Amino acid sequence: MIVYTFDNTLDGLLSAVFDAFNNHEMPNDLLTAGNALPLFCDHIHEVHTDENKSQRVWKGLENRLSHLGLSIITISFLSEETVLNYPLFTYICKAFTNTNKISIERNFSDPDVLFCTQTYRRVCYEAKRMKQFLRFQKAKDGTYLGVIQPDHNVLPLIIDHFKDRFNDQSFLIFDARRRYGFYYDKEDVNRITFCDDQALPFDFTTGKMDADILSDNDKMIQDLWKTYFKAICIKERLNPKKQAGDMPRRYWRYMTEKQN
Repeated sequence: MIVYTFDNTLDGLLSAVFDAFNNHEMPNDLLTAGNALPLFCDHIHEVHTDENKSQRVWKGLENRLSHLGLSIITISFLSEETVLNYPLFTYICKAFTNTNKISIERNFSDPDVLFCTQTYRRVCYEAKRMKQFLRFQKAKDGTYLGVIQPDHNVLPLIIDHFKDRFNDQSFLIFDARRRYGFYYDKEDVNRITFCDDQALPFDFTTGKMDADILSDNDKMIQDLWKTYFKAICIKERLNPKKQAGDMPRRYWRYMTEKQN
């Protein structure tokens, strides 16, 4: 049994594909470095992430896959699901060994292709929901803050949407689960992190901006939004089950209309 280990990055995964073809072997599993290894393991190969290797593999994929096929690789990887690593690895390998006229990304009878595609769709769906459910608060300096906590790492997929929509406003969108965000200063988008939770300009539990930096009229706007949300609700037509399906409870924490 051959096991490859890598650093859980996309470049690392592509480097693993390069090593597999270079070594003329197909590993039985691809694990993140530090994970428990199988009991019966004949050979362990530690993949060293190499940008040159990953670029060569990616250029090869560009000649073999459509834009959708390439997106399935990059976007599904943002799911951060460790169970995806080996199916995605084999998906890429099959793209190189495929001799059929039908592109590998359309072969849904292949379990690896199907699994990667389903993961890709889940990530895309959550990115769509984040565009719908993200709520902003305005600071005294005019900067807007939005806090999210998605299951998947979808922030890189939605930042361009907000940059295009609010290109005349400074804003920070922060992923509370992964402790990083993107700040737009009306010109450029920069990735930022906070080393200490105490330095966060908002309450980590509720996402509410600190009162001393919240703009003077934002509290009034939040109250008006809550009042409007309640006013349009027809009690006789309440359907909590459908509401939870359309607006999952896991997103309520940072949504203004759902806060007390």
